[in-house]
Amino acid sequence: MRIVKYPHPTLYHKSRPLKRVDAELRKAIAEMFELMYEYSGIGLAANQVDLPYRVFILNITGDAAAKDQEHVLINPTILKFSGNVEVEEGCLSFPEIYAPVRRSEHIVAVAYNLAGEEKQYEVDGLFARAFQHENDHLDGKLFVDRLSPSHLLNIKEDLLALVDEFSGDRQRGVMPDDGQILARLAELERLRT
Repeated sequence: MRIVKYPHPTLYHKSRPLKRVDAELRKAIAEMFELMYEYSGIGLAANQVDLPYRVFILNITGDAAAKDQEHVLINPTILKFSGNVEVEEGCLSFPEIYAPVRRSEHIVAVAYNLAGEEKQYEVDGLFARAFQHENDHLDGKLFVDRLSPSHLLNIKEDLLALVDEFSGDRQRGVMPDDGQILARLAELERLRT
């Protein structure tokens, strides 16, 4: 398992709701936590590791030892947004790229945990921001899609460098073509959604 970088097609794939949790999914989620901590993240969506599942993980402390702060959010839905604040964000699929993103300051949401229990979240601050960021991933929306034109222009060269790196991987045969990626995602969805 690895974190895919922009402009990988899976990042734009709208995830379908999960219908079952099994040992393989639990193993994938454990690996996601390992990757998230390895790269100093606080959240990671399944499509960032090339999986088409509607699940993301959070630990806003970023501390692997803080197991009580780990959240697995399956089939999340944001029910209510309020407030508005612009804060700098980054993303593990956009290494070393940061830009100000406007998001709701407070949200009310629901999601299932690994035990199949529905949990309600009424959160603000960093937790609300991270929740919205990862939930966007599940809808195939990236933080750069929310940037103002001027903020997008400020990171344009960094984005082009990622596009060049991705194109180079394709030319070297390291990265499958879009058709192969989409066929793989469809097969995975067939098994779990």
